[in-house]
Amino acid sequence: MNTQAEAATSIGDVVKQVLAVVLVVAGVAAFYYFSEIQLLYRVLGLVVVVLASLGLVLTTDLGQSVWSFVLESKVEVRKVVWPTREETTRTTMLVFAMVFIVGLILWLLDMFLFWGVRLITGQGG
Repeated sequence: MNTQAEAATSIGDVVKQVLAVVLVVAGVAAFYYFSEIQLLYRVLGLVVVVLASLGLVLTTDLGQSVWSFVLESKVEVRKVVWPTREETTRTTMLVFAMVFIVGLILWLLDMFLFWGVRLITGQGG
């Protein structure tokens, strides 16, 4: 059981997070409000607003912990031993074969059950 106490969030961090959400909502609203402006400019404006709000969130404790998690994840992905092309091909072919075999078994089971139900109910012969 994790008995670690949750750290208190400062008022400044909460204000920054709320401001970031308000910025994104305002950016999306502006994207649709200015529909007569060319799409490229509206998309670029929305990207700038989202990047600004991400930058604002990264200045909070939560943003810093998320960013450090992303960096640690990149390090862990580099440690993964990826399969060779031959191993991947062999595994893929095995999966295809097993799916085909299971599909065939289920089709035969369905066919025999349908035949048995028709025989029991007297609808076929």
